Amino acid sequence: MIRLWERFADWFVLLGLVLVSVTVMLTANSPMISGLRARSLELSSRVEDRLAAAGRYLGALRENERLREENIRLSSELALTREAALENEGLRRLLSLPDSLTGRRVAARVVSKDITRQRNTLIISAGRSDGIEKNMAVIDPRGIVGVVELVSERHALVRSFLNPGFKTAVKIEPHLSDGILERSLDRPDRLRILHVPTTDPVARGQRVVTSGYSGIFRRGLSVGVIDSVGVDEGALFWQIRVEPATPLSMLQHVFILVEKPDFDRLELSSDQN
Repeated sequence: MIRLWERFADWFVLLGLVLVSVTVMLTANSPMISGLRARSLELSSRVEDRLAAAGRYLGALRENERLREENIRLSSELALTREAALENEGLRRLLSLPDSLTGRRVAARVVSKDITRQRNTLIISAGRSDGIEKNMAVIDPRGIVGVVELVSERHALVRSFLNPGFKTAVKIEPHLSDGILERSLDRPDRLRILHVPTTDPVARGQRVVTSGYSGIFRRGLSVGVIDSVGVDEGALFWQIRVEPATPLSMLQHVFILVEKPDFDRLELSSDQN
């Protein structure tokens, strides 16, 4: 016991003095002690305020980060909801396809688009395994979309009506004037109709449909509406611009009309071109 005291005596004395000092400071009422206590209380209050402000700042940072993540999550969900709504609208249009379109047709999803001014092609989720062949007509409930150009086992490349190589025979309602439809040169988002004589009554707002002469598109499929009509002085044919019925930029789903193209007629048409 004596050895233990000798070993820790200094620490016991220090602890006793600290306890006495604390007791004196807490119980004494002298002006000096009171001033020290007030000063220490003031300093401790300032320190606590600073620590509390730092805590609030860190809390605000964490809350801001949480809100940012929540905003990103909600934005992603909103984008998915909008995409789902557009897809549902496209599917509803497919279901409303007129019953007059008899024969087998295959529904497909547009998986890729190249709607630049150079190509304007689509890749769809139907191919050889679905009975799709080259030169089959591609449509949606609003009107024609294009022609199958290349086919793989599960996918197909579609040459849209805005492709520079696309041409088809059309009629202008109600007088059924014949013409050849192709992409407009001055407006890549528009079509034009060639070889319509100025003697035919053509006006803005008239409907344009397929004539059935091409061997690909059956008769009466919607193409679009005449956007403008003009003529050069002394010219024999109208300059007709057509607004397409189907906007390619919003296209999500299509139908392929599974009909064997009339290859003899296609060959004759290509020889004439």
